[in-house]
Amino acid sequence: MKKFFHIGFSALALGLFLTSCNDDDDYQTIESIDKIKIDSVKIINDTMDVFSVQSIKTYSTYSSQCQGFYGYDYIHTDNSTRMVTAYKYITNGPCTQESYTAPNQINFSPQQVGTYTFKFWNGGTNWITKTIVVE
Repeated sequence: MKKFFHIGFSALALGLFLTSCNDDDDYQTIESIDKIKIDSVKIINDTMDVFSVQSIKTYSTYSSQCQGFYGYDYIHTDNSTRMVTAYKYITNGPCTQESYTAPNQINFSPQQVGTYTFKFWNGGTNWITKTIVVE
């Protein structure tokens, strides 16, 4: 009985190993990550309350369907200034070379009263500056 259990377990482990090595997956591999300029920013309320949450939308244009939003670099340079840079991924798959614009968002929840300045990277040394007053 013990020998039968070991043989069965070995066969199961071998079967799992062989199926996990299947290279027929339907996804593309991310080849690289790069900055992408933020074309525009939409802030619904330029005044808000402490501890409330507001979604800040950013819009970027991607040059092909092989690119998409990867994430933000969100840096607090001091208590009231935030510098935001967007990043895109680039895949290795076959895709159309049509450009498209896509929105993404940051949720901002201030913890203290004050005036907050957001600087969104717009390419080179250019930044889109937005201000939110927190009461």
